[in-house]
Amino acid sequence: MVRRLLNNFRWSVIPVPGRLIAVIFFVTLCFIPLFVTHSYYLRMFVYVNIFVIFAASWDLLSGYTGQVNFGHALFFGVAAYSLALMNKYLGWQPWATIPLSVLVAVAAGVITCFPALKLRGPYLSLLTMAFPLMLLGVVLALKDITGAEQGIWGLPSLAATLTQEYYIVLAVMTVSVLIMWKLTDASFKYIRTGLIFHAIREDEIAARATGINTIRYKLLAFAIGGFFAGIAGALFALVSTMVSPSTLNLTMSFQAVIWVVFGGIVSIYGPVVGVYVLYPLVYLAPDIQRFFGRAYAAAVDTQPAVLSEFLRIMELLAGRPLLILSVLIILILLFMPRGLAVQIRDKIERECPRCKLSNAAWRRECRACGASLH
Repeated sequence: MVRRLLNNFRWSVIPVPGRLIAVIFFVTLCFIPLFVTHSYYLRMFVYVNIFVIFAASWDLLSGYTGQVNFGHALFFGVAAYSLALMNKYLGWQPWATIPLSVLVAVAAGVITCFPALKLRGPYLSLLTMAFPLMLLGVVLALKDITGAEQGIWGLPSLAATLTQEYYIVLAVMTVSVLIMWKLTDASFKYIRTGLIFHAIREDEIAARATGINTIRYKLLAFAIGGFFAGIAGALFALVSTMVSPSTLNLTMSFQAVIWVVFGGIVSIYGPVVGVYVLYPLVYLAPDIQRFFGRAYAAAVDTQPAVLSEFLRIMELLAGRPLLILSVLIILILLFMPRGLAVQIRDKIERECPRCKLSNAAWRRECRACGASLH
């Protein structure tokens, strides 16, 4: 078994730059707590890993099947509130409430899919957008149960220490991303969902004409998307020890869309890159602003006016992370429309025209069949 894994790593990972970078990246994440000891910054990485699961689940549903969901926060918020209510009123502990809250999110995904089966394009997107708004109205109306705007506080922590929380969330994120990647891999020989999802996205009518039960697979896509988004919502509730209406608002849904589009849609690894680049930008904005503020105060009387003015502008921009985020998204859409991660992968990898195997871009011949790559 070990020899087989080593051979697969040698022949399937090392020769492909993108896969090798991914392995190095995930191995590096295991050592983050050794270098990041401040709880504020370590908690940022915990949240990043949670939102990676959330964003990748949106990519699986909307990117691979074409069922553009603008209400993905429904699954996230349903799981978070289900966990909080079971803990508050039933006294159940996290390891009992997590699987049940995820099942509630799966049920929400299936229920959401039924009225959306006959809708496509903007009509489907508007319908999915309405569901979290409806549930948000219910949450705000039942303030004696849900706490309304105040939410539910005092939930138990996921683990005894923040470091333990980090490793638990990291393990769940790694396994979740790997499963979603395999489920959407069109060349995976054991599970054909990836190929079918691709077919539904490209032409649903043609897919139905070939005998594919598109309704069944669309239900499956909503259920899987709800499952992984529910995992993210449950973990978020336990890490933050509270839930609030912010888990259901449209901003949460659109954040997932932004992360995926930035990193690269229809890739699964694109959301990983998108979240790891964009979320720290917003999370660390106050620290960046204070850094430039101190630099500006020190440079006013000692440095040239041009430098001090530059530092003042940087301080102002750091206080508006959403503005910087918007500019980055516009630049990515203009110059890298397929997303940052996908664009980089296309630069360092090349697909063999004969056997469709990925090779390093600097190779002249395919590592498997020997066909010319140029």
